[in-house]
Amino acid sequence: MKWLKKWAYLLLVAGMGAVYLSCVDKWQVYAEAFDRTRDLCQDLFWGERPPSEDPAPVQSAADGAGKGEEGEAVPEGQKSSRTGTRVSDGDTGTPAGQDAPDGGEPVYMTVGDDYFSDAVFIGDSRTVGLYEYGGLEEISTFYASKGLTVYKMLESPVVEVPYQRKKLTIEEALQRNSFQKIYLMVGINEMGTGTVETFVERYEEVADHLLELQPDAILYIQGIMKVTAERSGQGDYITNEGIEERNQALARLADNKRIFYLDVNPLICDETGGMDPDYTFDGVHLKAQYMDIWKDYLKEHAVDLGGQLQQEQQ
Repeated sequence: MKWLKKWAYLLLVAGMGAVYLSCVDKWQVYAEAFDRTRDLCQDLFWGERPPSEDPAPVQSAADGAGKGEEGEAVPEGQKSSRTGTRVSDGDTGTPAGQDAPDGGEPVYMTVGDDYFSDAVFIGDSRTVGLYEYGGLEEISTFYASKGLTVYKMLESPVVEVPYQRKKLTIEEALQRNSFQKIYLMVGINEMGTGTVETFVERYEEVADHLLELQPDAILYIQGIMKVTAERSGQGDYITNEGIEERNQALARLADNKRIFYLDVNPLICDETGGMDPDYTFDGVHLKAQYMDIWKDYLKEHAVDLGGQLQQEQQ
């Protein structure tokens, strides 16, 4: 009888844990372990598979770019493997207290998920989270990797090729595939490197090169997401003040013709000016259940490519 009570208690605890992980945490806490197991199985069973001479189009990116300045090993609640602040004056895309760029104020429209079918999302582990939990993994292409920085973004081999262990750089992948929209978010890992000026200078170089590689695309520069006030106050190089400075500089790169600036921060931050602690598990990354805030914001700030082309022709 004692063993029955003991096992009944253990089964009850296990059942409660399964309910919690399924309904609340969505098994995020074990994501990294699952991914490592998957990679091990790939090495065991596919390690000797002969590489294809003409790989299939790249659909997603891996997380092997190395750690960024924050270290940014994807924490609990964020899967670690492959995919691919300013306050706005209304929805114009123009920073508060700043004149609109030469392209005038952008006109945004609300779109469905299919708008992203010809889009590529490039970024660090935050974009990996959007891939894993945003519901776009079957629609869009993701070249995303934990620890990705603007300094190493084009040269890091992070993009997986189906049935191959070799990875492509983002530049190589963009040379093989065509897109109409590029969504770019990097910057949190670069906080401890250089100055605002050197960061934005390199960012501008990368943005220009992305548009050279994709001449038919428009580029959405996404402002760096802020961290919680508690995380910002830890006394290291990641501060919301520093993020704000960089975002203001990034906003000035937008010409509202081919480059547009988007900033989800007003929707994920609380009265402290930092990320709402309820939305994050580590002070830096969004929880899975709040990823739709970001996704819905992007859907409500889409540029009509047909209208944009007509404006440029005029």
